[in-house]
Amino acid sequence: MGDRVSAETNTVAAWGDTLSGRPARPDRPRRFDDDALNDAYWARVDRIVAAAPPLSDDQRARIRAAFFQPTIKEVAA
Repeated sequence: MGDRVSAETNTVAAWGDTLSGRPARPDRPRRFDDDALNDAYWARVDRIVAAAPPLSDDQRARIRAAFFQPTIKEVAA
């Protein structure tokens, strides 16, 4: 068969970075009424996420399996 061609999408995220193939991040919920406190909270979340090691293929597979299992109603139908 022929080569598979996929269209790559380039999206500019809310913070100005261009992400290839990923949609821009939606607005984050407000955790605090104070803007400075809210910004500090999300900056801390960003630092924690950036410091985390990448998931292994096994970890990704387990997460997908947990979210994409059929519900009891679907199995019974």
